[in-house]
Amino acid sequence: MLDTPLVLAPEIARRRTFAIISHPDAGKTTLTEKFLLYGGAIQMAGQVRAKGEARRTRSDFMQMEKDRGISVSASAMSFDFTTGEDSYRFNLVDTPGHSDFSEDTYRTLTAVDAAVMVIDGAKGVESQTQKLFEVCRLRDLPILTFCNKMDRESRDTFEIIDEIQENLAIDVTPASWPIGRGRDFIGCYDILRDELQLMDRADRNTVASAVKIKGLDDPKLAELVPADLLETFLEEIEMARELMPPLDAQALLEGTMTPIWFGSAINSFGVQELMDGIATYGPEPQPQRADPRAISPDEKKVAGFVFKVQANMDPKHRDRVAFVRLASGHFKRGMKLTHVRSKKPMAISSPVLFLASDRELAEEAWAGDIIGIPNHGQLRIGDTLTEGEALRVAGIPSFAPELLQTCRAGDPMKAKHLEKALMQFAEEGAAKVFKPTFGSGFIVGVVGALQFEVLASRIEMEYGLPVRFEASQFTSARWVQGQKPAVDAFVAANKQHIATDNDGDTVFLTRLQWDIDRVGRDYPDVSLTGTKEMMV
Repeated sequence: MLDTPLVLAPEIARRRTFAIISHPDAGKTTLTEKFLLYGGAIQMAGQVRAKGEARRTRSDFMQMEKDRGISVSASAMSFDFTTGEDSYRFNLVDTPGHSDFSEDTYRTLTAVDAAVMVIDGAKGVESQTQKLFEVCRLRDLPILTFCNKMDRESRDTFEIIDEIQENLAIDVTPASWPIGRGRDFIGCYDILRDELQLMDRADRNTVASAVKIKGLDDPKLAELVPADLLETFLEEIEMARELMPPLDAQALLEGTMTPIWFGSAINSFGVQELMDGIATYGPEPQPQRADPRAISPDEKKVAGFVFKVQANMDPKHRDRVAFVRLASGHFKRGMKLTHVRSKKPMAISSPVLFLASDRELAEEAWAGDIIGIPNHGQLRIGDTLTEGEALRVAGIPSFAPELLQTCRAGDPMKAKHLEKALMQFAEEGAAKVFKPTFGSGFIVGVVGALQFEVLASRIEMEYGLPVRFEASQFTSARWVQGQKPAVDAFVAANKQHIATDNDGDTVFLTRLQWDIDRVGRDYPDVSLTGTKEMMV
């Protein structure tokens, strides 16, 4: 964090760029839908479990996501949100909750300034939430928490807060407090504004009504809240105020405290308060780590980096869209930017802003915004675009895959097509593709088994190529690092284990942990690593 606060241009200062993270099925995509509804970006939220066309949520655009009702690819959405006199620009990235797609999520977290963590009121902190939280912790990302599904049978409020504090080692401060639980849940008390929010179960797509009250002694409370619920609520809120710290905006920005809101996304309840919280307490665009210097959002010159590449978002055109997070400056359509890796200028003539799979031409964008740049393979994950300066954004990781399988085309005559399809997915970051020095075919590496299904279904749909994945003799892959003579000698002696990845880097394929131990023992000048920085 910088010692002196940045003074940002008004357009940049109103940007809030954040990701939504959670365990699968905590209600993340539903919450995203409601954000769009409240921002006025859509008129009717597509219920994830509604019938027919209505069940197409806006942020899930791949066929497989629509069929299964899960998110497998991070998607970006930009929309305006007005609260009181102020208008904000929200850039929201919905990430896959399924652990098989965690690498997409890790990379997405490098492109946002804050994260909204969604927790299921009945299940509390789940394993995937914990993993994603660790990544946020590594980056000191500010986190705002939303405890969802309070209208179903949920756990005790103190229990949920204790679990977050213990498992995630972060201070929690309640921004609202639920009144009743499960069937008895009638709404929340907004601690930050001294307001009573009542939930209307009848209409899921309306904004909840707020009742202004003057503190907890206001007689209006007794009129609106049944006596038994009121008694419990007043006891709980008194304890909460004694036991928990008040909201400290600075601690939130440093990532050591998280405010928690309670609600029910499917009933559109608690969403408005969470969005107000993001607008009020969420960070403005932050400086971006880069070599040889950090990029500050108040710089006049434009700089941005690619954190995701999505191929074939529009199956009719073999297009690829690079998702670019702008780190500084005021971008205008048609600008020429330098592609730092190739040192070539690129004219950005048709940049797009996203609303999931819908896109519109972006005439301009500011630091903090996420724009899409259609291209034919020039842009890869980790690439930096600047107005001439050779900067390279740091910290976008690529992880060694945990599962390896060989991939063959159903029709042997189409091996060339298969190579093209696999290379495209490798550049998109959807899989690692290794070409062994010995033998034919490709070895595909992924983080989770579900990714093989996604790949097979996408190769068939997007390229008309049925493929089959088969077990490989290898179980893991490591990148080989060291001085060139040492690496060359190592490669010559271990040819049957050597492959190259799609960047041309040398990879050592292993069968057992013993292979890795042997290399450490016999080749002290060579090191094997499980991560590498993307596309240097």
